[in-house]
Amino acid sequence: MINKRLLIKNLLAHNDENSFYDKKRKVDISSKEGKAKFLKHICALSNSNPKNNSYIVIGVDDEDNKIIGVDFFDDSKIQNLINAYLTNPPIVQYENIPFPHLPDDSVVGLVTIRPNEAITALRKNIWKYYGGSVFFRDGSISMPKVFDIEIKDVNSKIVSAIENHAQNNIQLTLDGVFDFMNKRQDYNPQYMVFKEYFVLCWSGQKKKVKDENFYSRVDIELINEQVRLFYSALDEVAIFYNDDSFKIIEYVRLGLQQSFKYYKLEEKTIHFDNNAHYTINANLIFEPPRFDKKMLHHVYNTNNSILEKLEKGTPIANHELTDLENLATNYLLCYLNDFEDALPKLEHAKPYIKKYSTKLYKSYKETIRILRKVKYN
Repeated sequence: MINKRLLIKNLLAHNDENSFYDKKRKVDISSKEGKAKFLKHICALSNSNPKNNSYIVIGVDDEDNKIIGVDFFDDSKIQNLINAYLTNPPIVQYENIPFPHLPDDSVVGLVTIRPNEAITALRKNIWKYYGGSVFFRDGSISMPKVFDIEIKDVNSKIVSAIENHAQNNIQLTLDGVFDFMNKRQDYNPQYMVFKEYFVLCWSGQKKKVKDENFYSRVDIELINEQVRLFYSALDEVAIFYNDDSFKIIEYVRLGLQQSFKYYKLEEKTIHFDNNAHYTINANLIFEPPRFDKKMLHHVYNTNNSILEKLEKGTPIANHELTDLENLATNYLLCYLNDFEDALPKLEHAKPYIKKYSTKLYKSYKETIRILRKVKYN
């Protein structure tokens, strides 16, 4: 089993960007431009490596290889994006890899592109790239090319050597467990062993509601691979496990005018097999709350008024602070209740919310995470 943190270190230490490896400071698939560039790199790396894995490391400074991290990204439906836009799409996996020096909510993103011997091409137009385009890696650059020659397998031995040097061992596993237990000691850290092979650590602040246990600030890591499987600073989570699986049900707190409820968002189950493999199944179980249209019009107009103040730099009145705190979630609720213009308003608000306060921006990012899951489905 590959230790993904060690794999990233090996990739950064021994290789410049090349035909099987790319690095990015960040990736933004919320915009058409960002989505198009991401698909271009997937296409190029897949075509350039028909016999071996290719990798994209996200959260690294291009100039000095400094690990700066990115936000935790839940990729449960990213394969849908790949399948929708690429012909002969490769199997792509996005994983969140924690590093000890990064803040709790930051990780390094690792995109693994599995071997695919068929030629991958864009299925349809996106941004400035035309449907039918075929990309290959030319050194460290993804370039459109006409495919008329057989691709030589020049990377398999190199990639195999890198992956072999990143194999997990007992010391790495034990170090990972101790690191997690020490770092999360304020949040009831625990570890569990599945199938006598997989070591999973998790932590969270426990809260009992009637006869049920819920957790916030939940962090779940598969220590064998140094992969963070789940992280949420705000949401409530219910946890269930047995000898074969570990299941979480994620809840989100939504509401209007000081009346809030918890709604089930997603059920995620990690299944552990006897053959040293595991699978993750994610199922969206979210039923958007419905509200009175008259009330929503009032909320929507209030949001627009506050957004206008943020744009102009006008001070926010004390009685508007609560509405400001709920700005992102209120736009989300309006969008889920068929206010189509609420979505571009929410996206437009990002730089102003980020500038206003760190706490408000964290709430905004959680809202976008919910929106991304709903849109993927």
